[in-house]
Amino acid sequence: MQQYNYPTIIYFGNDAIIALGEKLKSEQMNKILLVTDKTLNDLGVVKDVLKMLSASEKEFIIFDKTHPNPLEEDVELGVKAFKENNCEGIIALGGGSPMDVAKVIKIAVAHEGPLAQYDDALGGDKLIVNEMPPLYAIPTTAGTGSEVGRSGVIIMKETNKKTIFFAPELMPDIAVLDPLVTEKLPAHITAATGIDALTHCLEAYLAPGFHPMADGIALEGIALVLSELPKAYKDGSDLEAREKMLMAATMGATAFQKGLGMVHSLAHPLSSQFHMHHGLANALLLPFALKFLEDKLSEEALIRLNKIQELFKARSLEGESLSDCCRIFFESLGIKFGLKQHGIEESAIDKLTQEAFADPCHHTNIIPVLENDLAFVYKAAL
Repeated sequence: MQQYNYPTIIYFGNDAIIALGEKLKSEQMNKILLVTDKTLNDLGVVKDVLKMLSASEKEFIIFDKTHPNPLEEDVELGVKAFKENNCEGIIALGGGSPMDVAKVIKIAVAHEGPLAQYDDALGGDKLIVNEMPPLYAIPTTAGTGSEVGRSGVIIMKETNKKTIFFAPELMPDIAVLDPLVTEKLPAHITAATGIDALTHCLEAYLAPGFHPMADGIALEGIALVLSELPKAYKDGSDLEAREKMLMAATMGATAFQKGLGMVHSLAHPLSSQFHMHHGLANALLLPFALKFLEDKLSEEALIRLNKIQELFKARSLEGESLSDCCRIFFESLGIKFGLKQHGIEESAIDKLTQEAFADPCHHTNIIPVLENDLAFVYKAAL
């Protein structure tokens, strides 16, 4: 028996945030914690969003202390802000980090500590049983798709490793995809987050198992990224491209309920150990992971890679293999290959490999991989 889960309510397009404000007006809440980061606050994005939410007639408590790779202390401070201000709901505004922090705040305000006991790898999802406050998600990047996800990832103090907190109830009540809040995103972040969306779609499509709905969404998500990401990268004010990239990111997160793969296992330690942006980590590793797979897969399995490659060819992104196509595409988006160029030396590979092998994402890789295989890809990417 399999269980399929599909997204929450989605408000999509220009003025979607205004629609959320109108919806909130009818909700029995007075104060809402808005979880974001300092950069978005300093850029004026928070102020713009609050203006668009004015129809809600609610009081918003701003919490902007989330780190780019969210920490357990971010959750602790957020819980304190929620409780001290008697908040009754949560809005996550930002990329994957504020989304993750908001989801875990949602758990922590309704459950007793310590937080570590809710680690999904330890079966902590079975302990998430209490009624939790409503959560609404407004992504400002088109990458993680966390606005339709059922988990949050936090770096815990004791282990310094990314820890997954999962429960179906963590999926936001409403996801708001409004391109206006992505307009100020710098080009390099647009590229990195877009490549994250592409990686989600690609790894989900390659993951083993029968899930044709996820497969179809993943392929269409790849096609959208290939079409729209170059436009959004070159012209940040292209709202149509930004709008379609938001949808591609949501589609990627919807598809990867089927599973991810070795690329995410390889990428996660680069964030936890070196604080590298997750999308950039995916970009630096994906072509090399694909090259490894191209040399290992059976003819039957290669059919899936070839189907993705056809989508690249349809956009005149030619290459001898899918790994070549990805490399060419990423370079057109300003990605500079070579882990050493980003401060990762060969001496770090052993520790990176150990953490990557402990990461569960590779459990749904298209083929099983060993610890030595992960080390091989890191070395190839140096």
